[in-house]
Amino acid sequence: MFGVFEMSDGLNFSCPFPIQDYPTVQMAHGGGGRFMRQLLEEMFVPAFSNKYLDEEHDGAVFDASSGRMAFSTDSYVVDPLFFAGGDIGSLAVNGTVNDLAMCGARAAYLSAGFILEEGFSMGKLEKIVSSMRRAAGEANVKIVTGDTKVVQKGRGDGIYINTAGIGFVDEDTQISPTRIEPGDLLILSGDVARHGMAVMAGREGLEFESEIKSDCAPLVEPVYELALRAVRSRI
Repeated sequence: MFGVFEMSDGLNFSCPFPIQDYPTVQMAHGGGGRFMRQLLEEMFVPAFSNKYLDEEHDGAVFDASSGRMAFSTDSYVVDPLFFAGGDIGSLAVNGTVNDLAMCGARAAYLSAGFILEEGFSMGKLEKIVSSMRRAAGEANVKIVTGDTKVVQKGRGDGIYINTAGIGFVDEDTQISPTRIEPGDLLILSGDVARHGMAVMAGREGLEFESEIKSDCAPLVEPVYELALRAVRSRI
């Protein structure tokens, strides 16, 4: 865990490795903490700043002739590729489907880009592709375009997957980070860190008294149910 964390009892933990001290990209820059945020704010946001990106949302929400739409993309690099409750394939589909759901959108179409390392098992690739097909069916989304590239052996990690998705936003649904206010309640879709623990257990060979499975799944229906209840409460 990286960054500065102020605790209610006065404790303060600070990361001893400021991003500006590094002339090269570090693993911490992809960890989702303050290092990553600082990289985004200092590198990418100034370069690409626009009204959609500056929302700092899980995707871009915009108006189209057919109504409001959302667009999102994500890349997946997970070790191990297969873990209890899922794999990189189901994660790539559900991750983007859920990013769109957090924008208030029901995913309709996905793209899938594969970077494969020379020598990667065709059997594993078939399992991953089959998993993506099942996940897409469960989420009622179609994978309509894609790309495949192969890198030399030793220059990849087996397989990396990028998925981008587009979906339709209900006119009555207004979900945005800018709408968060002090006093709002945080609703969790499951117990905290289940997916991360399942992946770590698979990677490190950890065993527990009870089986820990990833809760990777499409969250479109529960999100829409919550949004519908919010709309009803305003009527």
